[in-house]
Amino acid sequence: MKLILPFVFACLFTLPVAAQQASEGSSDVVASEVFIEGTNVDLKQFLWIKRPLVVFADSPNDPQFIRQMELLNARLSALAERDVVILTDTDPGSGSALRDRLHPRGFMLVLIVKDGTIYLRKPLPWDVREITRTIDKLPMRQQEINDRRAGGS
Repeated sequence: MKLILPFVFACLFTLPVAAQQASEGSSDVVASEVFIEGTNVDLKQFLWIKRPLVVFADSPNDPQFIRQMELLNARLSALAERDVVILTDTDPGSGSALRDRLHPRGFMLVLIVKDGTIYLRKPLPWDVREITRTIDKLPMRQQEINDRRAGGS
């Protein structure tokens, strides 16, 4: 059973991405560049580089976790554009550093900004559109947008 789960997750993560890339045509985002198994991750490695979006569940079979993964996979390029890295932890017994710091109970979605501040906690799945709107309102993201405009002109 444990050998089948990685295969199932690989299919779950890559098939929607391939479909999205085929429909958009211009997206170069690969799920392996955005998704990271979070049980052995130190959040310090993302400071000032990425915005971690942490998805917790008590099982990879949790319907809320599955729904959240579907929502995230549907618009990976929008997340990658905003320097989001998605960390997943579906093993409550792992004792991971993420679980020690964030104390999830069941399903939980956490957005951490580039300075390491916990910005948002949600007990239910969120659509990428809601996530990106929240990120786009951040002062640092506004500065990134302004810097890109100034550089592109």
